[in-house]
Amino acid sequence: MEREILTTKRKALSINLQDDIYGSFAEIGAGQETARFFFTAGGASGTVAKTISAYDKSFSDHLYAKSHTGRYVSEERLKQMLESEYEEVSSVLGEKRGHDTRFFAFANTVTTLNYSKTNEGHGWIGMMFQLEKQDKPNMVIMHVDLLENDALLQQSTLGIIGVNLIYACYHHYDRPNIFIQSLLDNLASDRITVNMLRMHGPQLDYIDNRLLGVQLVKNEMCTATIFDRYGNIQTPADMLYKKNVIVMRGNFRPITYAGFDVLKSSFHTFKEEMPFDKENTLSVCEITLHNLLQKGELDERDFLQRVDLLNENGQNVMVSNIRYFYKLSEYFSHFRIKNIRMVLGAETLKKVLEPHYYEDLKGGILEAFGALFTKNTKLYVYPRYEKEDDRFITACMVMKEDNSLWHLYQYLIHKEKIMDIKNANKNYMDVYSREVAAMIAEGNKQWEKHVPRYVANSIKEKGLFGYGNDA
Repeated sequence: MEREILTTKRKALSINLQDDIYGSFAEIGAGQETARFFFTAGGASGTVAKTISAYDKSFSDHLYAKSHTGRYVSEERLKQMLESEYEEVSSVLGEKRGHDTRFFAFANTVTTLNYSKTNEGHGWIGMMFQLEKQDKPNMVIMHVDLLENDALLQQSTLGIIGVNLIYACYHHYDRPNIFIQSLLDNLASDRITVNMLRMHGPQLDYIDNRLLGVQLVKNEMCTATIFDRYGNIQTPADMLYKKNVIVMRGNFRPITYAGFDVLKSSFHTFKEEMPFDKENTLSVCEITLHNLLQKGELDERDFLQRVDLLNENGQNVMVSNIRYFYKLSEYFSHFRIKNIRMVLGAETLKKVLEPHYYEDLKGGILEAFGALFTKNTKLYVYPRYEKEDDRFITACMVMKEDNSLWHLYQYLIHKEKIMDIKNANKNYMDVYSREVAAMIAEGNKQWEKHVPRYVANSIKEKGLFGYGNDA
């Protein structure tokens, strides 16, 4: 049955007419557009206890305390706002109406386009709310990027998504996928993206926030989502800020000796290339949505098993809806990153060099390469080992001289935009992850030879990737 999409006004009115929902609105940076919808819908006195916009930074610090980072459009500031506003509304009104009221605090802190349009609009939006009277509150936090080229349009968009969030918190909290989809009700995807969503609380702790991140990508609400090494969903802009980033694409089902060798040897190559700062360098294991949806539907358990295994081994994980490497480079170009190194195998590089993949571009492969090889981006090529000839197939051997792109390719190698990983271990190159996964599912114990002992132990202890199902 298709979900009915209510207008923004009907959603606001529906909340206004529920006499047990009562709280405050604190909006900074884009007017008071969310509160405005509740006022214009009618019956707002049944919902709105207070509205506030503390635009002046000194007033903001006075109300919510200074931020440790000094940033006013941040998750930290949003949490300060939510906690302060919720504490105030529940303490002031708790004795009077706490027994029959579910209190809430809605907040956002946003920057929209400035007059000169030299910045990018984005913001943090959140809700702290009770689902049961006199119970502890739940919290939902999300980060959005504003895509419209007009500040007034961005304000309107923020108002709509704010109403959608409040409505979803009360009507879709028990259906996470519907919750996510409803956030863009009455909004087009070219107006706003949601690239981080996090929930927790007494009625929301059943939700795995990593799955929320994947659903954002699956529902085309953002291009990619990223998890840190502890499995926490983060905003890419914050996590990648001024970092050196080494990206390795794969299916990691499971990560094998070969996978670890790719990571280790790519780090070694990076250390040789430039001064190395461990604290300022991130490795990111990227899984494409296409890889996760190979059977048509998202296997949530299988996805979480991959992420758990990578996190256990100290890896950050990114899930993207990006097929081509030049698109991946374009995606990273939106963030303030020091250097990008994309790691790929020699066989994958062959495909990257095939012009037919770029026929839909006006500039063809030249346009794609212009997007791929930005100033701070290089490709690290992990070689393929040919056992029969006892030799490595490296980047220099991927293209033959009679290829029409030969001179362009040689230029890229000469300029070190394409670099070989030279210290790869040939002993790890004979088996791929998919073959190891097949062995696990079949009960073939040979799979244990191709993964580190601690990975094997984790697979056996937790029954990952179908281990033990053959019995």
